[in-house]
Amino acid sequence: MSKRLRDAGESGLSRRDWLRLAALGVSGFSASGWIETIAAQAAAAAPSAKKKACILLWMSGGPSQTDTFDMKPGHLNGGTFKPIDTSVPGIQICEHLPKLSKEAKDLVLIRSMSTKEGDHSRATLYLRTGYMPQGAIQFPTIGSLVSKELERENSELPNFISVAPTRFLSPGAWSPGFLGPQYAPLIVGDQFFGGQVDDPNYEQSLKVRDLDAPKGIDVRRSDARLSLLDGLESDFIATRSTAAPIGHKTAYDRAVRMMRSPAARAFNLDEEKASLRDEYGRNQFGQGCLLARRLVERGVPFVEVSLGGNNGVGWDTHQQNFDQTKKLCEYLDPAWSTLLRDLRDRGLLESTLVVWMGEFGRTPQINGQAGRDHFPNAWSTVLCGGGIKGGSVVGKTSPDGTTVVDRAVAVPDFLATVCKALDIDPMKQNMSDIGRPIRIADPAAKPVQEILA
Repeated sequence: MSKRLRDAGESGLSRRDWLRLAALGVSGFSASGWIETIAAQAAAAAPSAKKKACILLWMSGGPSQTDTFDMKPGHLNGGTFKPIDTSVPGIQICEHLPKLSKEAKDLVLIRSMSTKEGDHSRATLYLRTGYMPQGAIQFPTIGSLVSKELERENSELPNFISVAPTRFLSPGAWSPGFLGPQYAPLIVGDQFFGGQVDDPNYEQSLKVRDLDAPKGIDVRRSDARLSLLDGLESDFIATRSTAAPIGHKTAYDRAVRMMRSPAARAFNLDEEKASLRDEYGRNQFGQGCLLARRLVERGVPFVEVSLGGNNGVGWDTHQQNFDQTKKLCEYLDPAWSTLLRDLRDRGLLESTLVVWMGEFGRTPQINGQAGRDHFPNAWSTVLCGGGIKGGSVVGKTSPDGTTVVDRAVAVPDFLATVCKALDIDPMKQNMSDIGRPIRIADPAAKPVQEILA
């Protein structure tokens, strides 16, 4: 028996199981963007089990804080939206988030985010890694950092799954960087250039491609094909035992394990009650949030769901800000609020941190096209769920919304707070691709201690 098949047997797959399942579709994982990255180097060492999890709701394009969580009623910059009371006295949010307003006891509104980067690409990389670009260093995205720390031993599902990301603004912001391809995300519903948030064919985009065996391939033919592959691969590795071919084997083993596992049923949303699916919203973001809950429920430590769409425009509302923001809130409000209730009902909210953020905010001033432009000076993010003391507000901006007047929160501070809520040491070091140790968060980062449970 070859080393490849011996290793497969040690992972719980018999020789015949491995031959049948790998040949019946594992090569299709190339379409998801997972296999290429993992195949670049060897598999990770055995991880330790953790219970915490994180769901990132990523708002591509940069949502307007003035029209969501830091409204300025009565000021010229306030715009046309009205604030409404929430379930927490004294806290108000946008009228177009009525369902979320009822969940305020679990929310922490950080109204004092402040950065100096207003370019989509650089800001996206900054918010998702905690570091600005620095020469040859390839910093890992937050999902890779968290999943490395919280990964489950012998997991049958990937430890980092990204649902419907719009990546063209900053492709590197979804990279595992120097952590290596074993910490890259499995991308489901990839919309590199952005799709439509109301795409009627959204259900197909939420399926892992080629997870099921293709038709017309019987077991005999599968066994023969994979036997040939195994012989060629074994001969190759015998003389070229480097990271790439070993990583290729690892990718196949992980993919086969997921195909074989009942855990893959997590992607079958038809198992959920129709009424619950309706509450989330019958659209890609709503059903993506439902998928996130199903994945976390099955032990995936980091899942992100993106709300952008509209051919890459998303929250980048330079024109017709109020029309676009209202439409996006119609998807955001039911999905986010239902996600929190669903997690709570299943006893998962206390251990699951939910993060809402984009790459920056938008100008308090309204431009001549009824839009708002890029604005990194003073904007908002939201934390809720596990590890966070909900029902509070951090920071304050000026009456016109242009400056932070109390408790400025920098990006490294925010990332360190996320880590602390997940019981991760933000000062832990990982070795970079240039041989220099890099901490998860910048050494100068100061977590927002007052909101940590």
